[in-house]
Amino acid sequence: MNIDLARTFLEIVETGNFNKAAERLSVTQSTVSMRIKALEDELGRPLFLRSKTGTELTAAGSQFRRYAATMVRVWEQARQEIALPAGFRTVLNVGGQFSLWDRLLVQWIPWMRTALPDVAVRAEVGLSEGLMRRLGEGTLDIGVMYSPQARPGLHIEKLLEERLILVSTRRGGGDDWIKDYVFVDWGPEFRQAHGQTFPDQPSPAVTVGLGALGLQYILSSGGSGYFPMRVVRSYLAAGRLFAVEGAPEFRRPAWLVHPQDEAREEWFHTALDGLRHVASLESED
Repeated sequence: MNIDLARTFLEIVETGNFNKAAERLSVTQSTVSMRIKALEDELGRPLFLRSKTGTELTAAGSQFRRYAATMVRVWEQARQEIALPAGFRTVLNVGGQFSLWDRLLVQWIPWMRTALPDVAVRAEVGLSEGLMRRLGEGTLDIGVMYSPQARPGLHIEKLLEERLILVSTRRGGGDDWIKDYVFVDWGPEFRQAHGQTFPDQPSPAVTVGLGALGLQYILSSGGSGYFPMRVVRSYLAAGRLFAVEGAPEFRRPAWLVHPQDEAREEWFHTALDGLRHVASLESED
């Protein structure tokens, strides 16, 4: 079977729509339809029920789903491992959100090189949605993210809980921080908790969707904002930032996601234990 047929099938399952699947795969809608027709002809069963509102899996489609995911994962692993240089037995594909690479995942990679020197690591940055899609496709082995989505075949566990604190480039307490406050969007849970905590706070002049951008802006231009303690710890110690006295704190969990496969080799479980170990060192509790 052409592996593209299985990939296309999984993309439709993910998006619930032939057109959206075509956009993600960078092909035409007619190509997607032809692939699914070929797949259904090979299997001898219809896989989708089509309607104006989207698509639904048939009973046969639901059964084929886990096999399709396994096929894609095995193919990708085979393709990557065959291309490995001499001295490596396998490759581990890891993805994480940008702010989680700082300190956490960057510290885990040298741990891996020491503990499992014959396992190559391929690392990438992405958002939760994209990382979850790659995990579902089988092209990613481990994901570390803030907003995972429960899906069949994937194991999700809390890796750490970040402590978001209010810091400023000026020393002191009170409400002085409000006038040059930079709102860093740490996700829907943070937005909701922030709004409930500061219901009368005026809209900030600057809002950013990336923590690293907000931090660099404050360090260069002055101001205040909420950031993970593990990120600002060194700036606090150096006197470049100051914790705002009496300000409330927020918690933001980060999650470890990987395929729920008990048959994985021991080295994979060692890699997971290494992530848990490095995360424990970053805990603020």
